[in-house]
Order: sequence, then C-alpha cells, then structure tokens
Amino acid sequence: MSAKAFKQPPMLRLASSIFIIVWLILAAFPFFWTLWGSFKVELDFFSKADWRNALTGARTVAEHGSAFTTNGYEGAWVQEEFWRAVLNTFIVCFFVVTISLTFGTLGGYALSRSGFRYTFWLLIAALIFRAMPPITLVSGYLLPFFEWNLWGILPTTIIVLVAINQPFTLWMLHSFFQKIPKELDESAKVDGCSQFQAFRHVIIPVMWPGVITTGLFSFLLAYNDFAVTSMLLSKENQTMVPKIASFLGTTQTEGNVMFAVAAVVSATAPLFVLVMFFQRQIVSGLTQGAVKG
Repeated sequence: MSAKAFKQPPMLRLASSIFIIVWLILAAFPFFWTLWGSFKVELDFFSKADWRNALTGARTVAEHGSAFTTNGYEGAWVQEEFWRAVLNTFIVCFFVVTISLTFGTLGGYALSRSGFRYTFWLLIAALIFRAMPPITLVSGYLLPFFEWNLWGILPTTIIVLVAINQPFTLWMLHSFFQKIPKELDESAKVDGCSQFQAFRHVIIPVMWPGVITTGLFSFLLAYNDFAVTSMLLSKENQTMVPKIASFLGTTQTEGNVMFAVAAVVSATAPLFVLVMFFQRQIVSGLTQGAVKG
C-alpha cells in the first residue's frame, strides 16, 4: 500500500492540530494558573473585586514591593513543615510500589501459566475486591489498629494501600503475561533454566513496559490517596494530600490558604516530570502489552 493512502487531507490535519493545541491549553491551564497564583498573596489570587488582581498582583506589590512573593512556599515548607509530608509520601509510595509489583509479578505470572479452573475465579474475586470503595475496606482495619496501638503510623497504612492496590496490579500484570508466548518459557527450560530462572531472566526483561506502566499506576494510587491516609495516619505522619487539606482549614489545623496553593504546586510538579520521563514506556505498555517481536 502506498504512502499516499495513509496521508491525511490538509483540512483534517489542521483540525486535528487545532483540537490538540486547544485541549493541551485547557488541560494545562489549571496547573499554570495555580503556579502563577502561588506567588501572590491571598487577596490578589482570590480577589472578588477584580480578577485581574491575580495577574497584576496589586496587593502583593503593596505588601512586598514586588508582584511576586514566596511567602506561600516558605509558610508551607518551613513554617508548617510540608517537607515532612513529602518525605512520608515518598516512603509510602516506594514501599507500596515495591511490594505491589513483587507480589503482582509473581502472582500474575503464576496465574497466566496456570491451567487450573480456579484461576478465573481468583481473578474475579480480586476484581470484586478492587471494585469495592476503599473507605468501606478501611473501616474494617480501624478497630484492630486501635486495639493493637498500630494506628497513625506509616507501616500499617502501607499494608492497607497494598491490599487495596494488589487486585488491580494482579489483573494488569496477568493480562501482560498472557500476551507473552509460553514458548519463551519452554525455550528457557530447554536451555537448562528452572521455572523461576525463566521468569527472572527471560520473561521479566520483555515485560518491562508492562511493569513500568503498572508501577506508575500503583505509585499514583499511593501518591494521590486521601481517604485511606487521612483515616489511618496521625497528624505527625500525614502524607501530602491530607496535609494540603489541613492547610485549607480542618479540625486538625487552621491554615493559610496560600500555603495550600503552594503545596498543591509542589505536589503536582513531580507528577508532570514522572509522566514525561516514562511516557514511552507507558504508551508501549498500554498498547503492546509488553510483547516484543
């Protein structure tokens, strides 16, 4: 088939380009608007008299002699010690991703190579468990955590997040493993590998796009979680999302709203970097299922 058959009409190509540009502007606008506003004072960014104050920073100039101020970041990171919440978040994310991928890859591989009928029902049970609202699952952990004096610390929260995330990880990795020909396992065994050696040295290397994609979704679950972390963590061990909520004013803390704005920017920026860095692996994992020719 000639290349001309795949060539789009000029009008369609122009319309597609305009749509993508408009969509990117609309999608990126909330973040960049919040980023801009994080360097203003509250009376400018949330001005009811004139929305243009958020652009010009009239009150910011009057208070600080400049159209921009870092008071929001200083208040969040230094005064309210937001860095502790950042550290807690990355500790939780690291262990949730590591544990979820470890059990997910082993379980997904075993189920994909299993010929038993119970495999289907195990996956259905996992799907039902994943479909349940996390808040209903968390309530069951509260009583034993209180009785055993385990409430409010990071390890128990990590355990609950792994339990909630594991069915999704298992399903996703199982689907990737199913798309890898079983002949690869058999060839590795012919060459003298055991089942685990075939899994480690042959299957996993071609599964990296799927592992990275699944790991990223697991990371986002732990990174963005509010319901579980707000119920299971004490004020001293808060992660970023509950900490931001406390800046807005809750029973835990009466905070400055600009602290929250600065903290939102601080929490969102790493996600942009992460997705941009792994975009090729994500697309490859989602579209190809980690199958290599």
